Amino acid sequence: MKLSQETNEIKRAVIYLRVSTEEQVDNFSLDTQEDICKKEAQRRDIEIVKIFREEGRSAKTIAGRPVLIDMLEFCRKNKKTLDAVIAYRLDRISRQTADYLAIRKKLAESNIALISVTEPTGNSPTEKLVETILAGFAQLDNDVRGERARNGLRARFLAGLPSGTPPIGYLNENGYAVKDPKTWDILKKSWELMATGTKTLSEMSDIMNEWGLRQMFKEKPYPLRPQNLSRIFKNKFYMGILTSNRYPEEVKGQHLPMVSEAVFYRVQAALDGRNTNINVPLVRKNRDNPEFPLRRIVKCAHCGAPLTGGWSKGKKSKYAYYFCRKRCGMKSIPVDALDNSLVSYLSTITPTKDCLNAFIALLRGTYYKRVKQLQKRKDEADVELKRLQTLRQSLIQKNLNGVYSDEIFKEQNKLIEEQMITVRMTQDDVLLSKYNLESIVKFMQEKFENLGKTYQMSNLSQIRVLLCSIFPSGMLWSYPGFSNTSISPLYQSIRHFEIEGIPSGGEGGIRTLGGLPHAGFRNRYIRPLCHLSFD
Repeated sequence: MKLSQETNEIKRAVIYLRVSTEEQVDNFSLDTQEDICKKEAQRRDIEIVKIFREEGRSAKTIAGRPVLIDMLEFCRKNKKTLDAVIAYRLDRISRQTADYLAIRKKLAESNIALISVTEPTGNSPTEKLVETILAGFAQLDNDVRGERARNGLRARFLAGLPSGTPPIGYLNENGYAVKDPKTWDILKKSWELMATGTKTLSEMSDIMNEWGLRQMFKEKPYPLRPQNLSRIFKNKFYMGILTSNRYPEEVKGQHLPMVSEAVFYRVQAALDGRNTNINVPLVRKNRDNPEFPLRRIVKCAHCGAPLTGGWSKGKKSKYAYYFCRKRCGMKSIPVDALDNSLVSYLSTITPTKDCLNAFIALLRGTYYKRVKQLQKRKDEADVELKRLQTLRQSLIQKNLNGVYSDEIFKEQNKLIEEQMITVRMTQDDVLLSKYNLESIVKFMQEKFENLGKTYQMSNLSQIRVLLCSIFPSGMLWSYPGFSNTSISPLYQSIRHFEIEGIPSGGEGGIRTLGGLPHAGFRNRYIRPLCHLSFD
């Protein structure tokens, strides 16, 4: 027969122990709680029937605590033989006042007492009041912790620091998002390719997977899918802006941007351009036809409309023609006739060998001069970065010593971080290091030797690169040939180098080019040449 608790004859009890993840410390471990509870039971001459241990569980909700639920069920089934539940402290049961009172009521209905080893508990009115107040303090402490955590996260966000794991391309290092050397360059290259507007998300996922990029989920790599890329290419984090679903602000991050705002918004235009729900697509997908490679490149000299292509059915066969899209009256042009005319025209504007050698000599001199300038700038940036890092460490130490308040520290630290970002961007100006000068020279010698032949040996995409580079405004056709076609300044310069009297230099070395009229070309000509890849 069960003894009455009012006579203080509690003989049989269970022990409930809990510790959350953030409380995993030596003086509050499960073993410490169990030892104290057992000593209290021994002092009261209580037999311990069973011990329930719950590790790494928060006391915010009951649903996420399976051991507590098992303990309550055990008490319900053994209410005739069980007298009490012993806990190290009341907040081990719950930090929510309403949940704690519900649990206590449930136990009281089974005539089971709740004993706290370190706090006063009992059935008298005063003891019940004190017990309720202690439960309220537990919830207050929990709520204050939660508020501090939320305020800390918001302060971190407003300071431009990310919370949690940064996106692919970055690593978390001491709370800061830094470049991931394994994925940074590849992902940056992906942004630049996506900005051209020539690739769909499906095509980009195949390309990026082939390059070795993977999406990490629970520390396991998975192939990238179009859905992943949609989130990546819409994430403003990559252009240095922090956003959050929780906060309305957009703040400048302290991390190094991967892409410029111009590249980011070109990618957004490419993504929106494939959305059929908008009224005016920003970027339209080109539907190229290899049968008519000059379509949209060659224009009608009469009305300026791009030529399109089509087939005309004859008695024995079909014949391919180009014609004006606006049907302004210009005669249709057989595809072969336009091709032959273009090959002939390209041959006439092919630079001579002396002109090409002169330009290559200038290219070499400008390239090495630029490399030297970049190296000097990088060395200066390294020195400045070390100075800023030392200054920030001094600032942190003074804040810890109480010399600077938290507000002053945040203000000064933000200024230092902005300077460090600028310096890091200077260090990353490695455009020339991506290209091999000798490969560019070989490319020019092969492709510029005979532009007509290069055109005939090129595929559709290569033809577009070649012709759009030489004729950025397109080509005007006025039967029976091309007329008033504007050639890009770069190719005009190559063709007329000989006229300026520029020494070309022999194969054994580079001759001096100082003081020449074209010395101002610099790397604005190197960059277009670097991108004329036919791969």
